Amino acid sequence: MTQHSDPGHGNSVASWTTVIIILVAFTVGTFFFFLDNAAMVWASAGLVVVGLIAGWALKQAGYGVGGKHTKAH
Repeated sequence: MTQHSDPGHGNSVASWTTVIIILVAFTVGTFFFFLDNAAMVWASAGLVVVGLIAGWALKQAGYGVGGKHTKAH
């Protein structure tokens, strides 16, 4: 596979940051769902949105796949 056809599969700071934030949000949300604490479940859902925004912002700043702050593999 040539480098131009490789999509990168998200091996970047932006993608890893997004995934980690969303995993934490789902873990915390599941825990509070088990404890029947609706307010914290919704706060965890908000954290998912924060993760998506953080990933988008990092991509725009050049930390996404092929960005100016990433090194070529």
